[in-house]
Amino acid sequence: MNKDTNTALVIGATGGIGGELARALLARGWAVRALHRDPSRARVSNPALEWVKGDAMDKASVTAAAERMSVIVHGANPPGYRNWGGLVLPMLDSTIAAATATGARVLLPGTVYNYGPAAGEFVDEDAPQNPVTRKGAIRVEMERRLREASRKDAKALVVRAGDFFGPRSGNSWLAQGMVPTLGPVKRVFNPARAGTGHAWAYLPDLAETMVRLLERRDALPAFDSFQFGGTWVDDNRAFAESIRQAAGKPNAPIYPFPWPVVQAMAPFHETAREMREMIYLWRTPLRLKDDKLRRFLGEVPATPLVEALRTTLQGLERL
Repeated sequence: MNKDTNTALVIGATGGIGGELARALLARGWAVRALHRDPSRARVSNPALEWVKGDAMDKASVTAAAERMSVIVHGANPPGYRNWGGLVLPMLDSTIAAATATGARVLLPGTVYNYGPAAGEFVDEDAPQNPVTRKGAIRVEMERRLREASRKDAKALVVRAGDFFGPRSGNSWLAQGMVPTLGPVKRVFNPARAGTGHAWAYLPDLAETMVRLLERRDALPAFDSFQFGGTWVDDNRAFAESIRQAAGKPNAPIYPFPWPVVQAMAPFHETAREMREMIYLWRTPLRLKDDKLRRFLGEVPATPLVEALRTTLQGLERL
């Protein structure tokens, strides 16, 4: 297996975006290796992957796993936002060390957290990154480290997107915030302020887009970034109404999200604290401008919203 073939190491292949990327890579004929501390247990999630033992915090094991890989997908994410500050940057440093040693290109699934309210309502890749949250500051630092590494021997690609949803999305605003109860949808919660738009990203479409970019990686500079526009709604209530339609419950009530409860829990509950930190994205519209992506790829995957939501709800056991 040589460096010119489509080979990828996926870190975080049991998670939402990492798992979706692993499936998309396999579907397009890539050879895919996955890193996990317990490969025998992780293999159940996707037996088609080549599972290898390793820890994302350990540079040596990540570098060993990345041998003969042309791409490293950095999809590692501490579950439930736990200990973000202590884990996220060291894990990325392991990936950067592996990319520098092997010449592989790092793919980082990015977010809108990099942008604060001052960025404006419609942002492109060159918009100023002045985050107002701790998590946003970490995201900016991740990209800074990748850019710095690309000035040496590493290569990197960042694809930023809105809030994830999909049948295997794991922790997500849709699953935990809008339809948090297992079983058929009886009610929908809307986290957004009335009339506020929101950016969403259907994971199968996002993963397919990322793989298409990777297949043209030789046309990219050492560091590059793209915005994935995904699904934009001018008023997030429209997204809530589409959930009702996808669930076959057009009259299910739509309630305001219980932000006061989150505020009260935040001092004692890490996930609630992280949710509270991102409240500005539900009060101020922030849309990703994807002209650059469309110029580079041409057609961008876009599953119709109700179809995407129906598939998502089925995967989340909400139908």
